[in-house]
Amino acid sequence: MTHPTVRHRPGLPDDTRAAVTRPSTDCPVEITLAALRGRWTTLLVRELLAAERPLSYRELATALPSLSDKVLTDRLRQLVEAGVAERHRSAGWPPAVHYRLTPRGHALGPVLQSLWDWGAATRA
Repeated sequence: MTHPTVRHRPGLPDDTRAAVTRPSTDCPVEITLAALRGRWTTLLVRELLAAERPLSYRELATALPSLSDKVLTDRLRQLVEAGVAERHRSAGWPPAVHYRLTPRGHALGPVLQSLWDWGAATRA
């Protein structure tokens, strides 16, 4: 049911948050874009989606050899802060750090597929 203050238009959600006149941090689209912001982020999510087990920092760096350590560290921190990935540090020497997607991160799989499909159709 459409809220009386929202004029529903095809392609727009039936949600009062869609009636804003400027970006808002509680907008679901802005939340999604913030989680995926920055170059390399979608590729890191892709690697973690494809993995059958948590991946180490080194495994992620090896999978994306052109990605600098600084950017890899920044993007992993961003994904953890967004609740998309989890960071686990194991005891021992040297300590091992592994990353895996959260359920929220796994839910990005269809989102990335939709972005791919849209981009592929637009490029054609």
